[in-house]
Amino acid sequence: MEKLEYTFKTDTLFKILFVKNPDLLKRLVSDLLSIKPESIGQFIVTNPEMPPESIGDKFCQLDINMIVDGQRVNLEIQVEDEKNYKSRALYHWAREYSTALKSGKDFKELPRTIIISIIDFLLFDCKEYRSEFQPLEVTRHEPLSDKMSLYFFELPKIPDDINDKDMLLLWLALFKAETKEEIERIKSMEVEVMDQAINAYYNITAESEFRERVRLWEKARHDEAQFASDIRDEERQKIVRLLESGIPLEEIIRQLKMQ
Repeated sequence: MEKLEYTFKTDTLFKILFVKNPDLLKRLVSDLLSIKPESIGQFIVTNPEMPPESIGDKFCQLDINMIVDGQRVNLEIQVEDEKNYKSRALYHWAREYSTALKSGKDFKELPRTIIISIIDFLLFDCKEYRSEFQPLEVTRHEPLSDKMSLYFFELPKIPDDINDKDMLLLWLALFKAETKEEIERIKSMEVEVMDQAINAYYNITAESEFRERVRLWEKARHDEAQFASDIRDEERQKIVRLLESGIPLEEIIRQLKMQ
């Protein structure tokens, strides 16, 4: 089987493809949230910037932020299991929710905020590949608010059997695909939206501009990782020097906390 050089999980491709094709993005979001695409009125991508323009931004992620009928929606794909994803998803929700309130406005005007995560690893101990979380009272299961929803789609759990009637599974199978044969199998079902997504995929991955963007983004990630490693080494050396000079450990900890 022919392995794909880039998959739909490649975050740079993911961002470029769906920002360039907002109709596909709208359909993807509607299928992930189980709402009819024709029912969506307002649909705005609020962070259309794409690498390498955004490299260097401390808060830059290759996720997609949207306003969907007044709701804030954040869509992200994550391949690596960094063992902190639940906290990360909560952080993304808190950031999106808290920054939605304009100065002088009432808290009741805060919008419903939705985080959608397509993840290529197992996160929950259950058979279901789709999970949705909202704040509930632990005994009565009474909802606290409808303004918080976190959706998780675990790609390793999706079944091998898919058909042209289940759009959600078709999308997830497309994201899970690692080979050209898997993509072509989906294309052979002749579902119009899937054909459009796959054709957009082939067009973008054939562009030299896209390949250069990927190269620059990967270089930026490497440089960032190296910088973080250098900082950690510098901190370790500083601690050793302070210990060797006879400064008590408690004082060293106090100094580090003040930095």
